[in-house]
Amino acid sequence: MTGPAGPDRCAGATDPHDAADPADPPSIFGPVADWATDFDHADPSYNPNAHAIWADLRQRCPVAHTDRYHGAWLPTTHELVSQIAYDTEHYTSRSVVVSTSTILAQAPVGAAPPISSDPPFHHHARRLLLPPFAPKRIEPWEDDVRALCDSLLDEIEAGLTDASGVVDAATQYAQHIPINVIARMLGFPPEDADTFRGFVHDVLEGVNVDPEERMERFRRLDEYIDVQLQDHRANPRDDLTSFLLEATIFDRPLTHEHVRGSIILLLLAGIDTTWSAIGSSLWHLAGHPDDLARLHGEPELWPSAIEEFLRFYAPVTMARLVAQDHELAGCPLKTDEWVLVPFPAANVDPAAFDRADEVLIDRQENRHAAFGLGIHRCLGSNLARLEVRVAVQQFVARFPRFELTDPDAVRWSVGQIRGPRRLPVRIMPTVPARRV
Repeated sequence: MTGPAGPDRCAGATDPHDAADPADPPSIFGPVADWATDFDHADPSYNPNAHAIWADLRQRCPVAHTDRYHGAWLPTTHELVSQIAYDTEHYTSRSVVVSTSTILAQAPVGAAPPISSDPPFHHHARRLLLPPFAPKRIEPWEDDVRALCDSLLDEIEAGLTDASGVVDAATQYAQHIPINVIARMLGFPPEDADTFRGFVHDVLEGVNVDPEERMERFRRLDEYIDVQLQDHRANPRDDLTSFLLEATIFDRPLTHEHVRGSIILLLLAGIDTTWSAIGSSLWHLAGHPDDLARLHGEPELWPSAIEEFLRFYAPVTMARLVAQDHELAGCPLKTDEWVLVPFPAANVDPAAFDRADEVLIDRQENRHAAFGLGIHRCLGSNLARLEVRVAVQQFVARFPRFELTDPDAVRWSVGQIRGPRRLPVRIMPTVPARRV
């Protein structure tokens, strides 16, 4: 099975049927002229056509360039993505979202440690957060996640009064799961879910707005986090926020900016990446009834299927800033230019994976990079895997048969996190078993 844009499609052309939400504003830089020389990850046609764009670029220009965002590069092979991810000499992580913002954060701490931190500080900032996300700390969340999924599915099922049986698997299901979990882990009010969704859009999708507007959006986010920190200082409890407020590095408490930045990382990364992975997995199964049927008939395939969905629909593209002038595959990279690190493109590189452009739910060897490579490999991968696995399994168990109502009605995100934002599916009645 091929993905949303098979490798035989022309990457340079925009298929109107694959466009993102018409309500999404186009890039302030205008439409893309050529993905090799003028790419824009915030162009509404990028994420719906990403697989085709990467396949085309690997053939004719494996390291694309754009003058947008003060200059940015886009490598598309597994080899180059891996090379950059492990190279902390030529690339700095002090900012990881390509946008119109002026980057004020300084190395080695950055604005959102540890993902924005460089060695040697990175080691200490990351080690601090490893215990709360260790397998033994995450495993007890499985029952809570399952109960949450069942509650959401109860609401969906109760609302299936319309003869059409149509639900939005993204907005009614996938988007609620990580928001609830990360809010509880941080000790934030779950009723602020809509606020969190707004922050995700502002920070991770609104990358191509006027710099002053983007700064104002960050101010709103900072102010919200500061209110939560003030409340936790006055009322400590057993959650991640209080954990960070009590933590030390080099025998000193973390700075307010460090705590706030780490919480912003956990809040945004813990929400958008996971709901995107859940949504993409359900998108695949809605469009591939053969795989859906296999999972019902061969439940032992679930572990390999989840890993394959993570490989093929990996949601996260990171970014680095060039730390010093150097060449990458013959391309002259200049200090402070952006470099996107598209782990999803690396995952579908035929040089790295057999039948890379197909979803094989029984794939046995699958050393994918969905959670990144190098020192910044996702520290929340145990939680993300649990949420994706439980969410997809529970949906499939509750609704054994479902299909896309209209492939053209699916709307994809913009920016560095890729996943469906609207996913209308039709819940189909199950076929009653025959009496013998």
